[in-house]
Amino acid sequence: MDVDFRIVLKDVDESYPDTLTPEEIAVYIAEKKAKAFDESVDNEIVLTADTIVSIDGHILGKPESTAHAAEMLHMLSGKVHKVITGVCILYKHKYNLFHDVSEVFFRKLTADEINLYVEKYQPLDKAGAYGIQEWIGLVGIDRINGSYTNVVGLPTEKLYQQLIRLV
Repeated sequence: MDVDFRIVLKDVDESYPDTLTPEEIAVYIAEKKAKAFDESVDNEIVLTADTIVSIDGHILGKPESTAHAAEMLHMLSGKVHKVITGVCILYKHKYNLFHDVSEVFFRKLTADEINLYVEKYQPLDKAGAYGIQEWIGLVGIDRINGSYTNVVGLPTEKLYQQLIRLV
């Protein structure tokens, strides 16, 4: 997007109330992440985001182990799921919150394909245990409805529109 930025990490509790919808969960966590910076910035723009996967009433965040990653991929195999990214832009102590939703259509994956992906790639740092930009996205996804960049983890199309409103 041709924007200068730096990455600053803070530990944030990513728990959420059980009563929230998937869209509300993603936005809630993105806002919690931004609140961790509110006292330490004034004229800087802080961008935080959280991506989750929703399928059949289940919320899939980042897997806890390779076995958990394989379990998630088996759950996604041959089905349609939603990727939801909540975004928070913190600027001058004001919070601008939004989200994006994309539908992802996985073809039926074999156990060997799932095992190869889990062993060779890095599913542990990704919601739903996969990255669309990696091998599994190239061979296992039939199509998406919505934003590709949202599935990667940040809906840059929507983000850009929100950022130009700040200037």
